Amino acid sequence: MTSSFSEQSSGGSGRNSLAYSRSSSRTLFNTVMTVLAFVCGILSLLPLLAVLIYVLLRGFSSFNLNIFTQLPPPPFVPGGGFGHAIVGTIIVVALAALFSIPFGVLAAIYLTEFSSGKISRWVRFATNILSGVPSIIAGVFAYAVVVVTTGTFSAVAGGVALAILMLPIIVRTTDESLQLVSQDLRQAATGLGATKFQTVSQVVLPAAVPAIVTGVTLAIARASGETAPLLFTALASQYWPSSLFAPTPSLAVFVYNYGTSPYANLQSLAWAAALILVLLVLLTNIIARWATSRTLK
Repeated sequence: MTSSFSEQSSGGSGRNSLAYSRSSSRTLFNTVMTVLAFVCGILSLLPLLAVLIYVLLRGFSSFNLNIFTQLPPPPFVPGGGFGHAIVGTIIVVALAALFSIPFGVLAAIYLTEFSSGKISRWVRFATNILSGVPSIIAGVFAYAVVVVTTGTFSAVAGGVALAILMLPIIVRTTDESLQLVSQDLRQAATGLGATKFQTVSQVVLPAAVPAIVTGVTLAIARASGETAPLLFTALASQYWPSSLFAPTPSLAVFVYNYGTSPYANLQSLAWAAALILVLLVLLTNIIARWATSRTLK
């Protein structure tokens, strides 16, 4: 039987041959598709690389330590900085995280562990709709609810607007993370006599923390670069932040205002601010990676 198979494989047409052939149609198709996939992968990276390289080149030309400690200068006056915008961005994003992370994680826990099928479907549907709402709509909503009520633009209003944008990302990623936790862990905890609360808090959540941290990082990265919601809520300021209920500067609005300025010295500060904003997002991702690796250990 073996000799017969060998004769059939070596004789006649090469359709049944198991030998590698560079000229076969299957090999040529595989080669073409591999090269095409590689080229498409490189092309997908080009926009990101182009933006990063351009921001790095323009930003580093105006980069110095004074930008972290000084305020913006008048037109035609060299030097100055935007330290107030860095502090304002940290304040607003921290408030947004404080508003959205607890609600988002608790909502996802309810969806995965406690809700019925019908309620969870409607909540997930509403979350998907909220994730597609333009950011400027969130800014208008926060303006009507917070700014009009308090009578002033403020960091709190900006935090509320950014929290609305962060909330669906946190809910969706946390929900998916909890669903990926094996049911065997839940059943084992229940079999050992653990209550539902103990199972969720001591078994399910620790197992899903790495993915939850990743989702929170994505939400913070998106909120850090938003401009439109802050134009309606936190607005801007030329001075250091003094109160949570006062107009607060931010890097995104600073880049928007000074990037369109007709003065060269202010434009250079805008490029430096854009570089700092990119580096802050990168630092946030690095911290999340470090926290995830520590949790996995």
